[in-house]
Amino acid sequence: MTKHPRLTFVERPSPNFNDRKGESVQFLVLHYTAMATAEDAIRRLCDPTTGVSAHYVVGEDGTVYRLVAEEKRAWHAGVSFWDGATDLNSSSVGIEIANTGDAPYPEVQMQSVIALSKAIVNRHKIRSFHVIGHSDIAPDRKPDPGELFDWQSLAATGLGVWPVPTQADYKTSAGWTDADVQKALVKVGYRPTIDQRVLITAFQRHFQADIFKTPGKVGIADLETKARLACLVRRKNISDAMQQKARRRRRHKK
Repeated sequence: MTKHPRLTFVERPSPNFNDRKGESVQFLVLHYTAMATAEDAIRRLCDPTTGVSAHYVVGEDGTVYRLVAEEKRAWHAGVSFWDGATDLNSSSVGIEIANTGDAPYPEVQMQSVIALSKAIVNRHKIRSFHVIGHSDIAPDRKPDPGELFDWQSLAATGLGVWPVPTQADYKTSAGWTDADVQKALVKVGYRPTIDQRVLITAFQRHFQADIFKTPGKVGIADLETKARLACLVRRKNISDAMQQKARRRRRHKK
């Protein structure tokens, strides 16, 4: 076991990995295992016949299992897209969280997810808009980590983003057409070629999970959905501008 502040790593090496194809780590992708126990998931992720893996598994009790070294390419994302990037396996770290998909995440487990995620984000300088779920990068295939995952609490610790719309955001987005909604979804990071209702569902699963209590509203951009989108677009524009300035500074130093 390797000690880390607030964490204990248990080594469970998986043979399912390869090189990153020259890509640097730019994304952190969170999943749920959709299996009964962490051990069931680890066995599958370490089975050479499955062709799947992840860098880490976080157990129900908060134990963190390390399966693939971060410098290697784990096979957790599949066909994927985020913010213009494809092949997320090559440019991301993947965390599988032991959860069946229909149960709340225990506090002890969430604390380990937060501690592990912070270490990864700091190590690779991952942007807040690049801390995402499997359902964000593959919304037509995957629902995880699901609407029961507490993205808002994660963002409160500085991991990822959470929309808090201003009155201006509500006003700006009130008259949005479907085309405006699509443009906003793409700006946030979603793949532009996927059906809009699928994208809205993925957005709501991450940023407006309460709407799943009223299934008939899921996949429809109501006023709150639009305002939250407008908030994130506004913040993404600021974030992108800061990234561009940082790149220019690095070029000048060279």
